[in-house]
This record gives sequence, C-alpha cells and structure tokens, in this order.
Amino acid sequence: MASKGLCISRLQSGGLITNYYCSSACRHCLYRCSPRWPKAFISAEEAQAALETSRRFGCRSLHIGGGEPLLNPEGVASVLKAAQKAGVHIEYVETNASWYRNHETACRLLERLAAAGLSTLLVSISPFHNEFIPFCKVQGVLAACRAKGISVFPWIAGFTPDLETFDPERPHGLEEYEQTFGADYLPRLTGRYWISPGGRALETFGPYMTQIPLHRLIDQNKTGCAELADTTHFHLDLYGHYVPGLCAGLAIAPQDLGSPLDADAYPLITRLYAGGLGPLLAYVSDTYGFAPSKKHYATKCELCFEVRRFLVIDRGVDSPELRPREHYLLQHA
Repeated sequence: MASKGLCISRLQSGGLITNYYCSSACRHCLYRCSPRWPKAFISAEEAQAALETSRRFGCRSLHIGGGEPLLNPEGVASVLKAAQKAGVHIEYVETNASWYRNHETACRLLERLAAAGLSTLLVSISPFHNEFIPFCKVQGVLAACRAKGISVFPWIAGFTPDLETFDPERPHGLEEYEQTFGADYLPRLTGRYWISPGGRALETFGPYMTQIPLHRLIDQNKTGCAELADTTHFHLDLYGHYVPGLCAGLAIAPQDLGSPLDADAYPLITRLYAGGLGPLLAYVSDTYGFAPSKKHYATKCELCFEVRRFLVIDRGVDSPELRPREHYLLQHA
C-alpha cells in the first residue's frame, strides 16, 4: 500500500513534553495528563536528542510543556541548559502553578530557572485548572514573576474575572461555574478557549456537538487527514516520540522523519493520511474485527480514538504507532 508520501521534512513551531504526570486532570486536556501517569521526566540525554531533532528539521525554538513540568524544577533547569548548548531557544515553560507554596520559595525557584535560561512562564488561567488548583496559587506565581523579572504569558487572562468570582483559597468545579454563570457555561467555553478535539475534550465537549452520521463522517474525510502533516504546533515527548499534528496517542519515531513513512511500519497513520477514516476502518475491521459502536459521532477524531482504544484495550495491540500506551490505558484518569 502506498502512503501517498506522508513525509515530515520540516518542523515549524513546537514543544517538548517533559512529562505527562500532572497535578491535575483537566477536562479539556489533549494529552490526558493526570496524577495517575508514571512520574517519569525527560532525561538530559532524551532532551538533547529531541532538541537535535527539532534543530535538524529547521525549528530552533520550542516551548516546554507537560503534564506539569515544574513538578521537577531541577529537570526543567537541565532541559533549559541543554537547549542553550544546542542553540535552541525556549520560548516559554508552561505551568499550572500547583507547585506554589509561598512568595519566598517561588522567587528562589524562579531565580534558579532564570539562571538556567528561563525567560517566560506560560501560566494557566482557566476554569479547567481551577477545578484542581486554587486561584491564589496562580496569583502567587504571577506576583513572583513580577518580582523576579520573568515575563508572563497568561493563558488565558480573559478568565480572570470568572475565577475572581470565587474563593481564591480553594479549587472550584465546573459545576460551580455553571451554577453561577448559567447551565450553558461549559459549551460556551469552546468559544473562549482554544480546544483541540482530542484527549479528554472528546468526552467533555462531545455531548454538546452536532452528531454526524457515520457514513457522512467517512465521506467528509475521504481526502485523508492532512493535519497529520501539520508542523505548526508539533510536539516531541520524553519517550522519544514525535506526535503528528495534534493527534495525541499517535507516534512517529524521530528517525523516521525526513522520509515518506513506510506503510508496513505505520499502517494506521499512513491509511489515515492517505484516505481518512474509510481505509482505517476497512483495515482494522478486516485485521482485528473492529465495528463502530455508534451510528453517529461528534467528530472524526472521536471515531479515530475509538478505533485506537479498541486496538490497545480490546485487542492488546502493542504498536509503536499507539504511544504512549497510558493515553489509552488511563482514559478516564
């Protein structure tokens, strides 16, 4: 089978996932991060390899994300130093502020990271994070950044008035937001927050979306999943995976970048790219006995994930394309 030439030959803008372990389990999380993931963090050698991959394919600036990277500040410092040596600029480090204890210790931590090369923190500000993290911690991190001259990328500052409505000393569930701002608060979030149709967002927002008949979904996707070739927001992770597009749970080995993917090595990704859901469904039906569980789906991504989860959970397929496996094994974690 020809792959129609899916070839990742140039990387534009992306990030390094240092860990999937997280202090929260946000309902919109594309990567299904949570406290139940292994507490693994990228090593200096793994970071160096990812940085070299990024630079080799034309991308000389990355962000650092997770999971929550600052659950391991020394690990973040190691990555920052490696980036300096590799000539790769770190645009920002993402944080949910769960690590904040007090102003003094936060300032000391930021000083150490600034010495290693930190210039900007992306600080998460949203109702999703507030389910797990008191807003006072976010406010504390923002104050520490001001004190130490660390630039802040607030994601998203527009939610600040919403969060300020509640007691900042404790977390608040999305149900509290619905009680305060209206029963349609959750579906309205899709117009205020950039949400990718993958990960936990599928379960959170799928019920509010128009359900598309299965045959129409397949017809709409006949030209293939072009987003698999998108490198405008790519990710490399701690396990040595290149995540194609924003398709969390799919993986390409970095050594396979730069050339057309082999269809025998990547039967799922190449079928998706070449012809979309139709060839994928035909393959998994003939090979593994898959049958869709529903007649209607919110998005092609929902059906694609159902296929992939079936392979990992129901058929025990251990495919290098379906990585990390925890993305499927910890679906509701």
